Amino acid sequence: MSANVIPIPRAALHEQVAHRLREMLVENRIPPGAKLNERELSEVLNVSRTPLREAIKMLAAEGLVELLPNRGAIAVELSEADILNTFEVMSGLEAQSGELAAQRITESELAEIKAMHYEMLAAYTRRDLPAYYRLNAAIHSAINAAAKNPVLTATYNQVNARLQALRFRSNQDGEKWKDAVKEHELMIEALSARDPAAMRAVLASHLIHKQDVVIEQLRAASNTHPSAAKA
Repeated sequence: MSANVIPIPRAALHEQVAHRLREMLVENRIPPGAKLNERELSEVLNVSRTPLREAIKMLAAEGLVELLPNRGAIAVELSEADILNTFEVMSGLEAQSGELAAQRITESELAEIKAMHYEMLAAYTRRDLPAYYRLNAAIHSAINAAAKNPVLTATYNQVNARLQALRFRSNQDGEKWKDAVKEHELMIEALSARDPAAMRAVLASHLIHKQDVVIEQLRAASNTHPSAAKA
């Protein structure tokens, strides 16, 4: 974890802290299973412990951290079964988002998604994984928003929170990252064509490929460091 002080605006402080902590968890600066050290995090984020604790509670509600009685909080470490079950649900949510978005998306929404797509391609060309991931996540969220179903969006956000760190790390393999970019090209084509079946198919496939990469990485880590992953 970086020891550099990160300045945070005072407005809605605990939400700002939660945003920074979420980034640290997703980008593996706080690895799965690690204890969230309040003293150290207070110094890094330049905040008192009160907003920090509120932020940790927010992230616990999202499923990113686990609160332990009288022992503070740790970054959630999902088992292989947890990952498979969550990706199974997420694949269905993504597929339904894509199908509905293809039917309901407006021209302005499509233009915004295309603009983010081109920015994402530029980040990929630079091999800037944090920027790529943020744009990638924004595109998936925008597709979900274009479906215009608030119940679907609420469920999507809740389930997706558990997978953010895993989705980020799934792009660290060069060839798999290249494949993911190709799948995003297919999403843009299907959205532009207003093709619900094609959007459902490409998003379902995209999530299954992500799942396969994540499970492969988990098993590799388990084989290298048996205590690093839970069965």
